Amino acid sequence: MTDYNQPISGNDLARFSGPNTFMRLPQATSLDGLDVAVLGVPMDIGTSWRSGTRFGPKQIRAESAMLRPYNMATGAAPFDSLNIADIGDLAINTFSLPDSLRIIQDSYEAILSGAVIPVAMGGDHSITLPILRAIAKKYGPVALVHVDAHADVNDEMFGERETHGTVFRRAYEEGLIVPDKTYQIGIRGTGYAATDFSEAQSWGFQHFPAQELWNRPLHQMGAEIRRDIGNRPVYVSYDIDSLDPAYAPGTGTPEIGGLTTPQALELIRALKGVNIVGCDLVEVSPPYDPSGNTALVGANLLYELLCVLPGVATR
Repeated sequence: MTDYNQPISGNDLARFSGPNTFMRLPQATSLDGLDVAVLGVPMDIGTSWRSGTRFGPKQIRAESAMLRPYNMATGAAPFDSLNIADIGDLAINTFSLPDSLRIIQDSYEAILSGAVIPVAMGGDHSITLPILRAIAKKYGPVALVHVDAHADVNDEMFGERETHGTVFRRAYEEGLIVPDKTYQIGIRGTGYAATDFSEAQSWGFQHFPAQELWNRPLHQMGAEIRRDIGNRPVYVSYDIDSLDPAYAPGTGTPEIGGLTTPQALELIRALKGVNIVGCDLVEVSPPYDPSGNTALVGANLLYELLCVLPGVATR
């Protein structure tokens, strides 16, 4: 029987002690033998409003100490069938966004050279573009489940073409994603013009605005997306600002009227069975939530993503 990595139990070592890794998993210095690599990308130089996401990975790890390995709601036991470890943070260049994006892509290409699924803790949303570049190098254009308050399809911001608000226009232009298998969920707020929301739909992107999801369970919508994706490789990018600020105030660009945490859980759980080849949780900014609740939500959503990865056992 394979001996998989396990989180340290709170019955063996108090949860306020031990390693500052995701769920207190072992920290790996090598990818050998891993099925899933959890990593941090502590960066906020791609953001346009409130900074602080450079502290996201550290705070998410701290709040993840409360998590236990068995999912009571779904029966998923990811650590029974996948070898998962925290491989630490990428050493980005905090003085250079272009160089940081290069570092992220190079690092991901190395991670993806084997059969490892990368699970990233951001960091602002600009990290997703170099990740998708590396993902597409291995898998070709992928389906995308993008949960966010914003479509992130600006052409440029202050003359810059690679920021947290331009990610998915660049991904579309570069052929990294399949346009009609791109699902943007939770979009809301204000814009500069109608084209801020309609242009991406003309490319084939499927939009699920937040106001159409209020007071609505999302498991059925998630199941429809799952059927539409089929067996193709899919990347999941989860911006914490998709949630209403009542649930996740610690983020750089909050918008009222967002998803609830139960809806977030329903959506992720409905993706069980899709061929997820990577995922991220971005835009947690701890300075704007001293309670730690936003990072706690982020840690739980990352755990839920682990629970729907291919090959996860159920008890």
